[in-house]
Amino acid sequence: MTAWRSMLAMAVFIVASNYLVQFPIDLDAALGVPLLITWGAFTYPATFLVTDLTNRRYGPQVARRVIYLGFALGVVLSAWLATPRIALASGTAFLVAQLLDVTVFNRLRRQSWWQAPLFASLLGSIVDTGVFFSLAFVGTPVPWHLLATSDLLVKLAYALFALIPYRVYMSLVRPAWAEPRVA
Repeated sequence: MTAWRSMLAMAVFIVASNYLVQFPIDLDAALGVPLLITWGAFTYPATFLVTDLTNRRYGPQVARRVIYLGFALGVVLSAWLATPRIALASGTAFLVAQLLDVTVFNRLRRQSWWQAPLFASLLGSIVDTGVFFSLAFVGTPVPWHLLATSDLLVKLAYALFALIPYRVYMSLVRPAWAEPRVA
């Protein structure tokens, strides 16, 4: 994945998620599970995988550039495809959570191969969910607490599932970024 492909993938996942967050799925009616979720919950967690793959391959500086470009494109396009409130909430949550992901990933990058992407994605997902749903839906009639709970469960499951493509990618691609040596 080149840095430009990472940027494009990030923008696509953000825009798709911000559009799809407007369409709820009532799992209580469908499966008898008292949770409500949106279609955006299934596309957004991929942004953490894009960030982690970019960070592993190109390092934290390039990963941050991908985040900033994804943020800018995502907010502009999301304001057009969704609502300004969704775009602002998404942009804020995305920026805070993804930058946290890069920081946590870098602190853990020398641990076992799975620790950096898993813990970075888990912490980023928790922060993202809290920030996004509180900004996007608090004070509205939307049952945001149900949406947030369901959304977070999907993100946590995705963080575990994403270890599979992450490991495959690691076995196929060598880092283009040299990690600093520990003295």
